[in-house]
Amino acid sequence: MTEHQVLVCLDKFRGSATAVQACRWLAGGIRQAAPGLRVREAPVADGGEGTVAAFRAAGYRTVPVPVSGPTGERVTAELAVLGNRAVVELAQAGGLHLLPGGRAEPLTASTYGTGELLRAALDLGCREVVLAVGGSASTDGGAGLLSALGARFLDAAGGELPPGGAALAELAAVDLTGLDPRLRATRLVLASDVDNPLLGPAGAAAVFGPQKGADANQVALLELALTRLAQVLAQQSGTDLSGRPGAGAAGGAGFAALVLGAHREAGVEVLLTELGLDTALAAAALVVVGEGCLDGQSLRGKAPIGVADRAHRAGVPVAAVAGRLEVSPAELAAHGIETAYSLTERAGSPRAAMAETRRLLHETGVELARRFG
Repeated sequence: MTEHQVLVCLDKFRGSATAVQACRWLAGGIRQAAPGLRVREAPVADGGEGTVAAFRAAGYRTVPVPVSGPTGERVTAELAVLGNRAVVELAQAGGLHLLPGGRAEPLTASTYGTGELLRAALDLGCREVVLAVGGSASTDGGAGLLSALGARFLDAAGGELPPGGAALAELAAVDLTGLDPRLRATRLVLASDVDNPLLGPAGAAAVFGPQKGADANQVALLELALTRLAQVLAQQSGTDLSGRPGAGAAGGAGFAALVLGAHREAGVEVLLTELGLDTALAAAALVVVGEGCLDGQSLRGKAPIGVADRAHRAGVPVAAVAGRLEVSPAELAAHGIETAYSLTERAGSPRAAMAETRRLLHETGVELARRFG
């Protein structure tokens, strides 16, 4: 294996390590145990938190932008920029982790800051923008995002609605004439790891509302509000986009992206293409994937499994490392994963694993090098 390389493609270990840190710590263990081995660190993400960092590791520069957080407070977000291409990460401007005091605001949280990030990308001259959605605090159908780009959401009296999804229950008209004209010359990509529609039992409110703090009554109100949004826009445009795959992503931010003409792609595929993964696999003797929890949701297309599937097709052995391992060896084997390591098993408890993630990843890297070297 010395003439080939080990490719380390870890996603974040939520609460204890970013994807960049996780890759660095595991790779450090491999290098210590096998100094002559070439190791490439390629942190991954699937469109949610950590996407900009993953693109930075792929050669993009980052640009700080002051924007509105999910409840209006000012925060500093980052764009990833390469040439005339930019990556906007919704979580940077409207993520759950930005809620003041961690207090959920399911009815009033907004995607306005994400629209400000997109506008900043246009200001930089970018004419291809990847909108990476995931981890959002809001269920506003992307109304905030569109507002930041010049749209107006009006009630029956012609007044502008306040931010948040609940207010859309009073929506009477949407004025899109003020949308930034540069959008017409911009290619938008909606990068999302979910294909949920906007409405219904698999929609934004029903599936993701509770994750953002909505109780049953609030979910019903948000469903009503998003239905009204979809109806008004369909009546005005003659096209109903609410059932399109990905419309329900990030509380309906995916719907807003589709309104702007975005083309949807799986978030992990966008990143893996940018990383040149297929080329890297040609020189790889082992690929290591992983994230904080490898579970059933991971198997439905999250970043580590996306990498594993490509490696498997290329005939490259795959190992997995996870904080918690909640899938069977047979399920992992279906994706080419030959062996898997659980930090929780190594540490003795989830709490110990989170407290000692750096050491545990390093030790796992040492073990991987000795086993596969």
